[in-house]
Amino acid sequence: MNKQQFLQRFSYHGLDDISNAYLHQGTLRQASVLIPLIHSTNGIEIVLTKRAEHLKHHPGQISFPGGKVEEWDDNIVSAALREAHEEIGLNPVDVDIVGQLKDYHTITGFNITPIVAFIPNNYPFIIDENEVSEIFTVPFKHFIDENNHLDVEVKRQGIKHNIYFMPYLEYNIWGATAAILKDLVVHLK
Repeated sequence: MNKQQFLQRFSYHGLDDISNAYLHQGTLRQASVLIPLIHSTNGIEIVLTKRAEHLKHHPGQISFPGGKVEEWDDNIVSAALREAHEEIGLNPVDVDIVGQLKDYHTITGFNITPIVAFIPNNYPFIIDENEVSEIFTVPFKHFIDENNHLDVEVKRQGIKHNIYFMPYLEYNIWGATAAILKDLVVHLK
């Protein structure tokens, strides 16, 4: 899939079929993530990060740049852009926002809004080692292939949940990141 095909599919398909995976009891904390896409000669690639091992929450997990919406953020888009700038040095002026997916509720109490955007190829990322240990890309075709989608049913506080996995090379992409990628694939089909 090339950039033009992606943009056409993203624009033409509504968000009605995307699941809101988990219902959470209580107040959800608002967060947003940026789904940075690169259009290269190999097609579309998705930029992902590996969280630093010393972090208290989700150490070493694969994620999108993003985080909690702060009171000084203008909106969820500015929060995602701020976090991407802090974590991987992505300048907001280099980001071409395409749109957003439906919110995703986590079992840990977050309401995540995924912001979809294209960024320049061969971007000179700057890692904030306090938050990120690695930046890497995955061909989008890996996620389109549903043979790469796995899910496991688990119980948390007596409630059954499906946890999604989309392993790629040595990276175990799972949880909210995998579920958001699954939603993006569903949106484009």
